[in-house]
Amino acid sequence: MKRKVILVLLDGLNFEVARHALGHLQAWCGAGRAALYKLQCELPALSRPLYECVLTGVPPIESGIVHNDVTRLSKERSIFHYARDDGRTTAAAAYHWVSELYNRSPFDATRDRHTDDPALPIQHGHFYYADHYPDSHLFADAQSLLVRHAPDFLLVHPMNIDDAGHQYGLDSPQYRNAARRADVILADCLQGWIDAGYQVLVTADHGMNNDRSHNGLLSEEREVPLFVVGNAFSLDASAQPRQTDLCGTVCELLGVPHDKPFCRELLT
Repeated sequence: MKRKVILVLLDGLNFEVARHALGHLQAWCGAGRAALYKLQCELPALSRPLYECVLTGVPPIESGIVHNDVTRLSKERSIFHYARDDGRTTAAAAYHWVSELYNRSPFDATRDRHTDDPALPIQHGHFYYADHYPDSHLFADAQSLLVRHAPDFLLVHPMNIDDAGHQYGLDSPQYRNAARRADVILADCLQGWIDAGYQVLVTADHGMNNDRSHNGLLSEEREVPLFVVGNAFSLDASAQPRQTDLCGTVCELLGVPHDKPFCRELLT
């Protein structure tokens, strides 16, 4: 069955903060309409390597995207590639590193910030390049893509949680409040997405530590949330998804051919 999917990647969101600060998403869980799982991110716990991991199912040590300064196109096939090649429509409101991984590298803001090209893996995109770019604007970018293109697969990737963590650390009101603000924005979007027939996954690339960074083995750096919302999800509490399963799981939801691992227990 072919479905539409929205993947929300809340950059830098630690699992425990997600568990206690995302009240609206937890209300969906409490109502039996969503489920929350704990994922352990791959290593290193850095952004660009883990964008690649989430979107291709390939861990950094195999993809070669091993730190944030590896600036080149991915050599792997991503959700965007599989969806486009099956005739589905793709879109992203995301940090410019995502454009560099799957569309063009290096990023040229004049050319790439606003993208509409059916030949590219990410056919429709709004890409930003400042970490403090407001989450409110990023979600508005995503909503614009939905209204204009009704994409089959949409990536929504805000950065303010991670930005607050780098400025103030994990155990700070600024970091926790950035997560709460993202939850409030999601509260304005989520029901509309579900009503429009989308299956929704909300996760993170990595967490954050009290040194205002991330890269290593600490649980606060590696443990991230996965919320799933939609009638295609089993909500099975015993499911044990891995970060490397996300690409294949989204492809299963989209109903597109792929060769990636996926978590069968997450799906109905």
